This record gives sequence, C-alpha cells and structure tokens, in this order.
Amino acid sequence: MSQANALREEIERLRTENAQLHRAVASHAIVDQAIGVLVCIGRISPDDGFSVLRYVSQRTNTRLVAVAEQLIKHAQGAALTDTVQSELRAALARMA
Repeated sequence: MSQANALREEIERLRTENAQLHRAVASHAIVDQAIGVLVCIGRISPDDGFSVLRYVSQRTNTRLVAVAEQLIKHAQGAALTDTVQSELRAALARMA
C-alpha cells in the first residue's frame, strides 16, 4: 500500500470516528436534558432520573435517546405514547 493510500484510509477512519463522536455528544446532551425533566417532574435525584430513563427504555424496548427525546418533547407540551407514559409512571412510583 502506498503512503498516499495509507493517508487516505487514515483520514477516512478519522472522519468516521469524528462523526461518531459528534453523534455521541448530541445523544448525551439529549439524555442529560431528559434526566433534568425527570428530576423536575418526579422530584428525584439525577441518578434516579437516569435509572428511570433506563428502566423505561428497557421496558418499552426503545432506544434510550428516543425515550429521552419523547420526554423532552413532553416537557414542551407533546403527549407521550401510552406505553412510555405507563412505564414512566411505574418507574417513578418505584422511586417514591
């Protein structure tokens, strides 16, 4: 393999890694915001907020970030799906 080809491959690898890191940072921010919503509505700690988020994600078989996005939209006035709403209530009741 020529040095030019090796450099092209390394650049492509770094671009891919950079894109993955950007997605991870964005997802982390969404999850953090959703934890904040749970802290407010559930009057629970941030650690418990993450536990509730994870529980709802697992019980609904929905990606964590997708549940987080729903909770953020709910805080802005959107309705939750019946399944997420039911599991959220159950999770918050477990924290009481």
